[in-house]
Formats: sequence, C-alpha cells, structure tokens
Amino acid sequence: MNKILSVLLAFVLLFSASLAFAEEQTYLNTYETKGREVETWNVHYSQQAVNNNVMVNLIDGLMTNDNHGNMQLNAAKSYESPDGGKTWVFTINEGMTWFNKDGEYQADVLASDWATGLEWVLNYAKNDSYNTSMPNQMIAGAQEYYDYTKELATTDGNEAAWALTAEPGSVFDEMVGIECDDEAGTITYTLLSEMPYFPSVATYNCLYPASASMLEELGVEGYRDVTWEDMWYSGPYTITYFEYDNQKVFTKSPNYWNDANVKRFDTVTLKMVDSDAVAYQLFDKGELDHVTLDQATIQEIYNNKDHKYHNNLVEMRPTKYAYHFHFDFAKNLADGETPDTNWNLAIANENFRKALYYGLDLTAYFARFNAINPLNSQNFVYTGNGVSFTSDGGDYTKLVRAEMGTDYEYDHYNRYDPEAVAEYKAKAIEELSAQGVTFPITIDFYIPGSNDVEAQTAKVLENIFREGLGDDFVVLKTNTYISSLANEVRKPRKASFYKTGWGADFADPINFLGQETYDDTSAYFSVNYSHANEITDPDLIAAYQEFTELTKAADAITDDMDARYAAFAKAEACFLDHALVIPTHYESGWELTKINDYTRVYAMYGMQTYRYVNWEVSTEPLTTEQAAANAAAYAAE
Repeated sequence: MNKILSVLLAFVLLFSASLAFAEEQTYLNTYETKGREVETWNVHYSQQAVNNNVMVNLIDGLMTNDNHGNMQLNAAKSYESPDGGKTWVFTINEGMTWFNKDGEYQADVLASDWATGLEWVLNYAKNDSYNTSMPNQMIAGAQEYYDYTKELATTDGNEAAWALTAEPGSVFDEMVGIECDDEAGTITYTLLSEMPYFPSVATYNCLYPASASMLEELGVEGYRDVTWEDMWYSGPYTITYFEYDNQKVFTKSPNYWNDANVKRFDTVTLKMVDSDAVAYQLFDKGELDHVTLDQATIQEIYNNKDHKYHNNLVEMRPTKYAYHFHFDFAKNLADGETPDTNWNLAIANENFRKALYYGLDLTAYFARFNAINPLNSQNFVYTGNGVSFTSDGGDYTKLVRAEMGTDYEYDHYNRYDPEAVAEYKAKAIEELSAQGVTFPITIDFYIPGSNDVEAQTAKVLENIFREGLGDDFVVLKTNTYISSLANEVRKPRKASFYKTGWGADFADPINFLGQETYDDTSAYFSVNYSHANEITDPDLIAAYQEFTELTKAADAITDDMDARYAAFAKAEACFLDHALVIPTHYESGWELTKINDYTRVYAMYGMQTYRYVNWEVSTEPLTTEQAAANAAAYAAE
C-alpha cells in the first residue's frame, strides 16, 4: 500500500509541477550584474565563470551534465578506457560543424581539433598559462611541452612558439599524450597514471577544441583577441548582438548538429544591470524572467503577506562554490613588508585556531545570503557537496562528516560550541603568552571600500567575533581596499584571513584537497593564500605534512573508488581537525522566477551549469507551491 501511495504522490507532484509550465516561453530574458561582463571570447583563455558561462553555449566540449549533475555525452558519442584509467578514448559524433555568428558553415568539426585546442592551451606564448594546471598534472608530456614553449619563447621570441602546431610529426605530436584519428573520429589521451575521473575533466574548457582552419584564418594574435563576430561556433547558440556592459543576445544556431535531441530557446537576452535591486525593478516590469533578491527585498516581501510577490518566493539551489575562511600563516603588517609576528605566532597555535573554529556562530552571517533559512547555507566540511558519490549513491561529504563524528542534522550552526571554545581559548592564552604574544590579537579583514553591502556584512562579522570570542581575546578589524584585492591586499599579505570560494573543475575530491597540500607549488590556496610552504612552526608543519601524506595516499588509489573516497575523507577530516581552514557557506538565496530550476543543468564541477538547453520557463512567475512541487517531482525522478 505504501508503494502505491508513493507512486500516486509522485504522479501528483509531477502533474502539479507541469501546471507551472502549461504555457512555456520560447525565449529567455536573464541578467548579470555589472562587473561580470565577458572579458574574452577565447574559450581557452579564461578561467573565470563570467566568460565560461557564456562560452559553454557557443562551443561544444566532449562531455556535459544533465539536470541531476550526471555526466552526459556531448560532442563525444562514446568513451572508454581499455587499461583501467590511464588511457582514455573518446569517439566524436558525425555531422558536427563549425559556423560563424550567422550560422554559415566554415568547416567540419574534426577529432584533431581537440589536439589543436590542447596545443593552444599548453603553448606558453599563445595562452599565457591559462588552464594549464589540469593538463600538466594529468596528461603525459603536457608539462614538458609547456616548459618547452616557455623556454622557446624566452630564448627565440614569441613568434617561434607561435609557429608551433599540433600537426602530425610536430613537436607537440611527438611529446604530448594525445592522438587523434580524423577518419575514425577518435581522440586518445594518455595520462601520467590511472585517473578514473578524467572524463569529468572533459566538461571543462582546458579540453575544448579549436579548428586549425580558424587559426590559419585568424592567426595567433587574431585568436588571442578574437571577438564574437570573428570566432567560430559549434554549440547550440551564436551571439547575434553584443554591446559591452549593456546586453548580449544568444540566438539558436540554425544548423546545430544536435537539434533533434536538445531543446533550445529561440533567443536568450542577457542584460547587464547595476545591481539585484535594479534587476528586481526590471523583473517587476516583465523585462526579466528571474531575479536574485537582496536581503532587504526578501524581508520586505516575506514579512508582508499582502505583497504581490509574497506567494512567489522561491529558495534557490546552492551553486557549486563552497566558501571558507582561509588563514594567512605568513601575514605582514599594513606596510606589506614587515611580518605581523603577533598574528603569525597566534595562528600557528592549534588551540588558537580551534577557538576560532568553534567560537563563531555564523548564523547571522549566513542570513546575509539567505535571510529566511540561513542554516540551509552552511557548509559542513571543506569539499563541496555533489562533487563525488560512492557506489551506493551517497555524497562523499557524508563520509567526511562520519569520519569527524558529525553525521547528524543541526538546528544551529554546526561548529559553534561555547564550552569547547572556552577550553581552547584558555589553553591558547596560556601557550601564546609564554611566547610573548599580546592580547587582544588583531585580526585584519579586508573589503572593497565602495561596497556598502560588504560593509554591512563586515559589521555582522565583527559582532560575531566579539560575542563568540570576546574583545579580550581577539578584535576583528575591518579594513578597505580600492579596487584590487589581489594587488592591494593578498600579494602584500595584509589580511589575517580571506573569504574564499572554490568550485570543482572535475568530479573528484583531489580538486579541492589538492589546493591545500604542503610543499606543492601547484596547490592554489597553499601558495596564494595560506603561504603554507613558508611556515616555520614545527607543529603547524607537522599538521600540514600529516594531511598532505594522507591526501597523496588517497590519490594513489585508482582501482576502487569507494576506497579512494574513504581515504580522502580521512585526509579531509585531518585537515579540519587541525582547524587549518574554517568552512563557512554555500551561495543559497531567494529569487522570483519563471524558470523551473530543476530542468537546468546542475553540476557541482566543470562549467556546464549555465548551458541554456532543456530549460522550462513559464510565462508567469512561479508560486512558492509550484516551485516546491517541481523540487519534489525532481527528487522522485
């Protein structure tokens, strides 16, 4: 009987959800806030979401994702590994073409286009090191070719490196582990070791194609600075109108190879607006199909039952970015040169770090992003949700929580523990006072000086530090920078910690944990934020070494994914147990929308999420109940 009721409930929910889309739009009006305009139309030259969110609609990579995050075939019609993960063979679809912005045929898409794209990425003189980290760490000969082109450009000039190609018999062809057969339509990658997650890398632009015919037509400099008018397209849309910082129009490609299997809008109009508040006004006028609500607008609508949109509030699905507070273990004073000895001694002390870890009730901070359900935003561990799954379908992050003994639900911020913080605080004061550290310890935090919203959020954080840890122990000091956090703060090392977000590029925990390892120049956060390799405190070094050894041991397991994830969970639990970072939140806010978010691509890695295919958009804003029905129907699929 229960099974019958469950089936009936699922049917009712699916029917209810479909009512929201009785009338579907064939177009989409969306937006970005100014400051998030496209900076390049070269798909290989970007590591930023503002570019990739556009380019993923214009060029097809080998793989994509569906609305549940499952990896899906795209330009590839099949893939396999004949040797357990060291060699991967992708076979591409027939009938794919390159075309210009008007949909006019330019050339066939060939398997060798993937070699041409990879050569561009790895050629230091062509691509300035963008998107090299994954190929260099994974593909045989990639690092050697990158080093070769860098040396060639340094000694013989850029033109010598620009002249290099991926043609058969070239230096690239002989050195790098990629072999393409245009007749068979196969692309074979040879890796440095077994990497069972490698196909997920093919969702990212480091493995995107480029036509050799296009490069011959445009030249190296022409492709480096390619425009929407000159680029070649192979994806579901072309750009037919673009005005910088104003508007861009995506138009359904008239001869798209996969038209029969992919639902597309006739047009997608992406407007650039000053703020979400302006976007709200445009939504109210019917000029946008969705809007992310700022805190003030959410509260205005939520607290007024008579508001026209009170019954239209929809909680957004979390984005792929997991946010953290990252410490700098080699901080300087405000002059950017003199070491901040007081802070550096304090943050090297594990009891001090654990006092911070357990002493901050960040609920009010989360409310700045999700005013109605702030705890829905909390990040329990370090690696993002939905990146990897065990064989029984369980999220990898649950293994980490189980390893830490926190695999249960919370009605409060999960790490806040006043009793624990009292213990760690007392120990830290005793140990650090003996080292000459003076209290209260100043914690420098930086925000953009012109951003009122960030200033208000900083005030909330100041109060959280004050209430949780006491002014006798620490004082959070909010400082400002003018325009560049990297140049004005991070590089001179003026901040005690940074609010950072990381989204996985491929489906494996190493993409998160590998950014934190010790004595590794490719570990992004260790090198650029924590400066872990410059630590001198022996206990802190030992903590990093323990975590790093566990991470490397986990990464060496390639024949049993459950065992691999279990080993990574131990490494991540070690990282968190030493309080080397403080996980904070996910982006999870509220919106008004005509879009069924559960029909969109939803991937917690790669760059496919903003692909405008298979979306359902109603002619009217969804009600809260309709959105809930969509969510329930999705969960029942």
